[in-house]
Amino acid sequence: MKAEPQEEHRWLEQLLGEWEVMSQPSTDAGQSQAPWTENVRSMQGLWVVCEGQGTMPDGRIGQSLMTLGFNPETNRYVGTWVGSMMTHMWIYDGVLEDDGKTLTLNCEGPDFDRPGRSARYQDVITVIDGDHRRLTARVQTEDGNWKEIMAAEYRRR
Repeated sequence: MKAEPQEEHRWLEQLLGEWEVMSQPSTDAGQSQAPWTENVRSMQGLWVVCEGQGTMPDGRIGQSLMTLGFNPETNRYVGTWVGSMMTHMWIYDGVLEDDGKTLTLNCEGPDFDRPGRSARYQDVITVIDGDHRRLTARVQTEDGNWKEIMAAEYRRR
């Protein structure tokens, strides 16, 4: 089997490189975390692998690993996210929005407000320019609206 990168794979290439990450939990206004770093590399143009590391609010070191790719058969972006702070593996299914700058990744996971239940989430990656991007995480509430739970600004190093 030989897969060739598509235009959608090339869109992901703008994430490549070393980044400094400043996050702001939406529930903790005014109290940002210490900066993280993220190194994003390509796997033969078909996948990007985003490896993050930084200090958690409790002072412990945290790590994260995100994979992103594109499946031409389903015409959808796909990927995963895992972090050293939880045992759930997030499975992404997403689309590039019409603006060409926003990748919306849908997933399902544990409802942090209602233990034992699951909830729908979105991680939204917005490319501001070649050296700046934003990640917004949100959860769908019981009334169907989306509530932001975290935002992070990425600056190229």
